[in-house]
Amino acid sequence: MAWRPYDLDQLAQEIVLKARQRDPDSLNQAHKMRATCAYGLERFWGEHLRLAGKEQAKAAFVADVWHALAAVLQKAGLSLPATMRSNSDDERQIQSVAEHLWNLPAQDQQAALAVLTNLCDAVVWWTQRLKTSKGAGG
Repeated sequence: MAWRPYDLDQLAQEIVLKARQRDPDSLNQAHKMRATCAYGLERFWGEHLRLAGKEQAKAAFVADVWHALAAVLQKAGLSLPATMRSNSDDERQIQSVAEHLWNLPAQDQQAALAVLTNLCDAVVWWTQRLKTSKGAGG
């Protein structure tokens, strides 16, 4: 497989600018998103469920990163569910997304996690450069 640029840095900057405009405090979620990569795709995807309702701007930040990941991977021929759910959705709907992610071939899971990790690294970098004083907390 030949290397192809997927503009992860540009995507990360766009995501961070959108999050900053929505709520500068939501940028504090960037480091948590990066840490969540270590737990797998399904846990990263599920993070928006935990945040939905009580911290909607942070949930939207996670969803934006997930949608960017799904779009990048689609270009590479790997399909991820782009559907975001509500934590009040039927458990079967939520479970179906997790099962889809768990059932990806190991090589596809590893590739997706590598791209997600790099995307989140870029998000963290841009967050540090673009944080306003309002979103300066940890």
